[in-house]
Amino acid sequence: MAAGFLVLEDLAPRVGLDQLLRRNGVAAHGDRLAAFARARGALSAATVGRAETYYARRARLGPVDAAADQAGRLAPLRKEAIGHASALGVPPSGRTVHELATAMDELADPGPFLALSNGDAEANNIMLHATGPADARLIDFEFAGYTHALTDAVCLYVPGPAWLAVGDPTTTGLADEYRHALARGIPEAEDDQRYGDGLAAACTSWALVRLQRLTQLDTRSPGDHSRLQLIATLEAAAHTAETHRALPHVTGWIRRIAAVLRRRWPDANQDLAESGRFPPYRPRH
Repeated sequence: MAAGFLVLEDLAPRVGLDQLLRRNGVAAHGDRLAAFARARGALSAATVGRAETYYARRARLGPVDAAADQAGRLAPLRKEAIGHASALGVPPSGRTVHELATAMDELADPGPFLALSNGDAEANNIMLHATGPADARLIDFEFAGYTHALTDAVCLYVPGPAWLAVGDPTTTGLADEYRHALARGIPEAEDDQRYGDGLAAACTSWALVRLQRLTQLDTRSPGDHSRLQLIATLEAAAHTAETHRALPHVTGWIRRIAAVLRRRWPDANQDLAESGRFPPYRPRH
């Protein structure tokens, strides 16, 4: 950089995982999804304990806010979401507020789970070979920073902006692929309660971030996939927390919000468990 040169690796002929999933469907690329899950866990495992070195080098390139990275760049949007829920007639109870604060504290103070993230853990940000060994490469580190490692696992459980559904990674094996790769550098990931609490907090946080789009989605035409996606996001986050027996009050609150939205948007009141219509990684249009 000091010499005025930036060296980039040519990743061709790799392609984005999202392109493969859109083109051929999830059944054709289960091994590529597994490579994606492993890569997410491996990045965290390889970078844990190196935050100080990272920020020392990063500071040489310009201003950086390590505290903001750790809290999550979208964290302020969660407060907006709580206001939207209250406006819908679903304000959080006192127990829910307390439980939610505990969950957000978990994300803000990751302890041994503090690791580097590229800040956008989605299928479009991994390049791999369409056939043969995947030889995956993570890309797009524009929003990189040290944060709770399990925020990178959310994309395996809860739909990101591109998808209506991602399926249940505990049944497809993706959850195990990710967790085993993570545990190589963060042995605390083997602790079921600690792992479940962190994952539930991360999924809940993402669901609330997406809920802040409510006003915008209210203006969309009936049948717009964004409405259905928001409901899918809320319900997937709740399901993940329930599976890991975490955040019961927050989970109930999120389910009530989703139920209100189903009544508010009859066009989006669909059975998301119907795998024929909503297979894993069905694109949002």
